[in-house]
Amino acid sequence: MNRRLLLPVLLVAFAVVGGGAGFLLGGWLYDNPPAPAGVDQVAVGQPVPDWSLDDVDGRPVRLSDSAGRLRIVNYWASWCPPCVEEMPMLDAWAARHGDAVAVLGIAEDDEDAVRGFLADHPVAYPILLARRELAGSSLQVGNSRGVLPYTVVIGADGRLLERRAGLLDEARLDDWLARFGTGRR
Repeated sequence: MNRRLLLPVLLVAFAVVGGGAGFLLGGWLYDNPPAPAGVDQVAVGQPVPDWSLDDVDGRPVRLSDSAGRLRIVNYWASWCPPCVEEMPMLDAWAARHGDAVAVLGIAEDDEDAVRGFLADHPVAYPILLARRELAGSSLQVGNSRGVLPYTVVIGADGRLLERRAGLLDEARLDDWLARFGTGRR
């Protein structure tokens, strides 16, 4: 190769490789932003702390109350259109698969708004109220962007298996049950 062309060709190759690496790294960081300072997030495969949150009637519910079963934990709010859209589907799915999986909803919303919403749109699965502190929050299980709806799958052994930001569908829920469930349907 001509020596005069070697330097420009190397610079272009370096720019393409560096740009591609930057693009991939930037996409990874966008999808997985770091947790805020002082927050220990649970990594996939690690145990989820056994938090306790109150249900809408003020009764405490521990995550370990459903230990030994696959758990789908769905974070939502009454002001979130995709959350509202997925709730009837999630409720029907939970009713069909309640012997194999426990579904918990965690409202990251004002208590009065949650109660009013549920009066008009009841669901059979337990709805818990997120508190201002970290215990049980979506941030603790990887929702650094604060996206709703946000759903995590917790195994029968209490380990975080999967997390998903955005709207759910039955196919994804069925896939999770097939991959992580006990086989009981």
